[in-house]
Amino acid sequence: MLLSVASQWKVVLGSSMILFVLLMFFLSYIANKRIENVDDYVVAGRRLPLFLSSATLLATWFGAGTLLTATDEIRSRGVTGATLDPIGAGICLLLVGFLFAAPLWSMKLRTLPDFFRLRFNKHAEIGSSFLMIPPYLGWIAAQFMALAGLLKLFFGIPVVVGLSLVALVGIGYTIVGGMWAVALTDAVQMALVIVGLVVMAVSILWALGSGDMAAGWARLLKESPPHRLQLIPAGSAAAFTGWLGVLFAGSLGNVPSQDVMQRVFSSQSAKVARRACLIAGTLYLLLGLIPILLGLAAPILLPNSAKTGTLALLAKVFMHPAMSLIMVLTIMSAVLSTIDSAILAPATVLAQNLLKRTSAFKDADELKLNRVAVLVIGVTSLAVAYAGESAYGLLESGYELGMVSLMAPLALGLWLKKRSNVGILASMVFGTSVWLVHKIAGWEAFLGMKEFPLPVGILSMLLSFGIYFALAPFFPQPSETSTDTDVQPAEQA
Repeated sequence: MLLSVASQWKVVLGSSMILFVLLMFFLSYIANKRIENVDDYVVAGRRLPLFLSSATLLATWFGAGTLLTATDEIRSRGVTGATLDPIGAGICLLLVGFLFAAPLWSMKLRTLPDFFRLRFNKHAEIGSSFLMIPPYLGWIAAQFMALAGLLKLFFGIPVVVGLSLVALVGIGYTIVGGMWAVALTDAVQMALVIVGLVVMAVSILWALGSGDMAAGWARLLKESPPHRLQLIPAGSAAAFTGWLGVLFAGSLGNVPSQDVMQRVFSSQSAKVARRACLIAGTLYLLLGLIPILLGLAAPILLPNSAKTGTLALLAKVFMHPAMSLIMVLTIMSAVLSTIDSAILAPATVLAQNLLKRTSAFKDADELKLNRVAVLVIGVTSLAVAYAGESAYGLLESGYELGMVSLMAPLALGLWLKKRSNVGILASMVFGTSVWLVHKIAGWEAFLGMKEFPLPVGILSMLLSFGIYFALAPFFPQPSETSTDTDVQPAEQA
């Protein structure tokens, strides 16, 4: 009888997941009706209202990183495991809203490398494109692995097969509907995520307090060792600087990223872009409190369990089957909402800023070229997923590369009136090279010197600023190109 009930639950869950996927493709079909040109496909015709813009910005990274990987990190390390995501990622959205969204929107860009071409030259555009695409491959692969792991846990589907199924769904509806599909599906997915997270939080507090949520809070705080409740690690300068490096990677690393900026460019006005970032950042931090709760509760409720797959295991053990069904769909929604944007962003850069610059694709149909690029990025990411690597390692490295290579060029290009093409290329190359050498050598501090504990990511970013200012006076940008590409005054925000 128990086996029969379990089998029935799997049938219901499987049917629900299939219906959900069909809904995503239906929304993608509706989105396709709105696509008449490449602007519609890439930036939703710059017509996203505040609601859709906020929802899709919130969904940008609220996937495997926040729900699954970060929960596992908090399960292992306590609250400090939330530094990269959700705390760093939430701060990132707030920074974009306060400092970058309005002026960048006013430039009417399709991609972030377009900004580097307009403010500097085509070499900066191509260089930034090559730096921007690789981190997405690992990030997408992490999402593929997370959802494939879920299919294995609940249905016993081999990871090799699960990866292909997940990739097929994510690539499929993104190809069909582009940015409109991303926005519409994100709105539905994030609504389900919010409901699922609230249900999950209530269920776990109920389990902790044996039917009394207030008692659950009290037990959580009482039985969690003090060091697990600390966000900032204590004990040594090295621990603090290491934590600071992770925080900087999370909060600054994704500012110069195509996925978040693509949503900014898709908003219907500069004001909407700015407000949407601020709303999404605030919600990101608030919703991120729930994975922190779950990560802290796991060792209390399941002291002998593995330190991976925490969220799914809590749902399976402590939630009513009907409620656990909602939670599984929540996880699926969150991961898919990240997959579609993570595929579309580098695909757009690949099509618009690399392939279109070659003689072979110069006259190609841009809409078709973007769809082919989506397929290329998706399949390449699937290959990375098959190769395998720690999901959190993929995520953290991706964040850091954006910070060390493009944060300085973006800020300098946006705010400096007098610019240097040579200086900006040197900034990109130097910051990336310093970081890469240290990564390969395994040095966590400058040249491996423990007496110089500044994290490599922060150091590399600062050096990328420094090399620019060292070279800029000797290689000024030609005057004929220094005034016609200035950011136009943004709509009053």
